[in-house]
Amino acid sequence: MGDCGCDKAKAELEEYLHAELRKEDAADIRAHLDGCTDCAEEHTVGVQLTMALKQACKETAPEELKDQVLARLRAVQATHG
Repeated sequence: MGDCGCDKAKAELEEYLHAELRKEDAADIRAHLDGCTDCAEEHTVGVQLTMALKQACKETAPEELKDQVLARLRAVQATHG
């Protein structure tokens, strides 16, 4: 069971990760993370997931995959058109 500091940190972690908190609230969360291993680990996982998602969004599909998908869509449209 977390104390109310943990409850607040976990409830606001998503906003903290995306820098959407007021400065005072972000400072409270940062201070809590410095002293709470459990919440700090959860924050680390959140950072890693956010970075992985950003990287995945930057990647593009290979041209041949795009061509295959478009060809399949055209075939489906032709048969249902």
